[in-house]
Amino acid sequence: MFYADYHIHTSFSSDCQEEMENQIKKAIDIGLKEIALTDHVDFDYPDPQFPFMIDYDKYLIEFNKLKEKYKEQINIVLGVEIGYQPHIVKELEDFLAIYNFSFIICSMHVCDRLDLYNGDFFEGKNQKNAYLRYFECVLDNVKGYDNYDVYGHIDYINRYGNYDNKILSYEDYLDIIDSILKIIIESGKGIEINTSGFRYGLGHPSPQFPILKRYKELGGEIITVGSDAHRKEDICFSFDYAYEMLRKAGFSKITVFRNRKPYFISI
Repeated sequence: MFYADYHIHTSFSSDCQEEMENQIKKAIDIGLKEIALTDHVDFDYPDPQFPFMIDYDKYLIEFNKLKEKYKEQINIVLGVEIGYQPHIVKELEDFLAIYNFSFIICSMHVCDRLDLYNGDFFEGKNQKNAYLRYFECVLDNVKGYDNYDVYGHIDYINRYGNYDNKILSYEDYLDIIDSILKIIIESGKGIEINTSGFRYGLGHPSPQFPILKRYKELGGEIITVGSDAHRKEDICFSFDYAYEMLRKAGFSKITVFRNRKPYFISI
């Protein structure tokens, strides 16, 4: 079985303490042949505790050194996870024009300039309104921005929020979720299956199975698998289950990237 973890963070992300080399060595130890390092770049992130700004000149020195050091054991893809907000598009484009990333995840961690992680976004909103507004922001994102390869943890909203039940029912939001998926597919982009939901106690990856299945039904083909690991112990977390879900949803291949171009590998 070919496992490639396409969502891994390192200590260059302000919410991660794990050194880059530790992540790489762990991936090798568990038998991976390919990983994508996808550290955070979130311009104008509202929580000053997490600036999410990287010294990429320093980053690339470390990345290139380790890529060369371990080239006989693992392929290391230069990736990035950008945090989209509509008012920072120019900053994103200027940044991405400088660095030659092979793989770009676009994620939404902030909606209406309010942080989802620390709960600010949920203040004064009931669950239905919060979830709907999140998907409205994602829809605006994919309508207005396409310089990415896969959309990250597309139902990220149900990780957070102080609600008694965090369950997100696809059927409750099917029209807007379908609109999002159709635009992603029509734009030649993809989504990821992100296994971090298991670590957050959700009992499922992101997206959950009905959304994953619907993506396939609508013609989606590009899909990466990522652990969203911020610790070496979480690399490749629950990938057996994720691959089982993919096959059940109708996928026979996963996607890897070379210089922003998707390539498909049978599972």
